Amino acid sequence: MEVFGLDIGGSGIKGAPVDTATGELLSERIRIKTPQPSTPEAIVRTSVEVIRKAGWSGPVGCGFPAVVKDGILRTAANVDESNIGFDLKSALGEALGEEVHLVNDADAAGMAEIKWGAAREEYGTVLMVTLGTGLGTALFTGGHLVANTELGHIEIRGEDAEHRASDTARKRENLRWRAYGQRLDEYLNRIDALLWPDLIVLGGGISKKSDKFMDRLSVRARVVIAEMHNEAGIAGAALASVSEAERTGELA
Repeated sequence: MEVFGLDIGGSGIKGAPVDTATGELLSERIRIKTPQPSTPEAIVRTSVEVIRKAGWSGPVGCGFPAVVKDGILRTAANVDESNIGFDLKSALGEALGEEVHLVNDADAAGMAEIKWGAAREEYGTVLMVTLGTGLGTALFTGGHLVANTELGHIEIRGEDAEHRASDTARKRENLRWRAYGQRLDEYLNRIDALLWPDLIVLGGGISKKSDKFMDRLSVRARVVIAEMHNEAGIAGAALASVSEAERTGELA
């Protein structure tokens, strides 16, 4: 089945058609900067632009950086706070005239890594951490997703963890890789002590530079780099769309 995967982030909105059997992107991804301010209306407008530029018509799976409940956004850590309470699923569906399924963006990336990537042979407890504008997390046990975990917001040294260990924090404070690796290690060790995962998968754009910080990590759990990199959010959003449709009987 082919579904358009849309990955809405704090800095960019990107997407491409996806073969949900293989996770393969069927064309070059389209990316447009996230509008500022990132109001609901601006996000819908830019999302439609991305999809139209790709020449797509058909079902859409969308990942968004928020807790998502029944298509409604319940948090807004790295987008405008006016998104809280917004029914993005319905609004985007109406704007496109297509069926849209909405999921937390880190959950989408994690689903892709569980299905096709670095965690595909791990059946214990898996934590996906996306290192980007914030710290996104996706938690799986026995291959099943525990949706909407917000473990990037635990407190470390009196601060939100993502304010210390995200890629944005690294850039904002002009941290050297050694210092950044130490911060990330402190965060991962705290998570490890709370959840005892069997595997931690590090994703997000910065994962491509893992050679700069992996030697600084001392965490007990096995740590690997996401295999799908920035494509994980797009492919996982499309996969989540199929999974939701199957669960609700829409594909019956």
